[in-house]
Amino acid sequence: MATPPTKAGTKGVPREHRRQQMLEAATQEFGTRGYAAASLPAIAARVGVTKTLLHQYFGTKEDLYLACLVPVGDRLLDGIRTAMGPDGTTPHTPLRVLDSIFTALEGQREAWFVLYDTSLPPGGEAARRASEYWSAIDGLAAGGTAELLHATGSTDPLDADALMYVWRDLVATLVRWWVKHPEQTPQAMTQRCARLFAAAAGLAD
Repeated sequence: MATPPTKAGTKGVPREHRRQQMLEAATQEFGTRGYAAASLPAIAARVGVTKTLLHQYFGTKEDLYLACLVPVGDRLLDGIRTAMGPDGTTPHTPLRVLDSIFTALEGQREAWFVLYDTSLPPGGEAARRASEYWSAIDGLAAGGTAELLHATGSTDPLDADALMYVWRDLVATLVRWWVKHPEQTPQAMTQRCARLFAAAAGLAD
């Protein structure tokens, strides 16, 4: 999607650099095709190595997926927590959170679809780990939306729950739009969201 496939080749490449090439290729493959449709031969071909070498570095397909998932999951969680800050949610927090998400994904935007992959085998380690990230991110969103509503005088838990669902879908939709517009930088996306939020607030008045 955002990052075109490459065949970098690995002859004479240091081991850690070669490993990173494989991870980038695997993230592209998983992110664009989904876990179920992704293939190890296709990932190996993106880098210019053999499937056997890919196995030697990462083990199974699920092991490789996990090696792609953990970095993006950790980056997003760390970024969102930092954006929300220690002092509680403010009207500017949603934009800060969006900016942190765009920044965490820049250069590898398809990683979002690695994290939110609905084709993962149920009951496996990959699905369990992804679910842990989803739950953690949803927990932050639930806390943030409840605080925003509380600041406006709303204490209805169903309002907070509904807003959390709206926020979750909004973020996913914005990331999908961003992936289709690779010329848009994280900063440009954050500014665009600020304009959209301002317009939506004006309609509500």
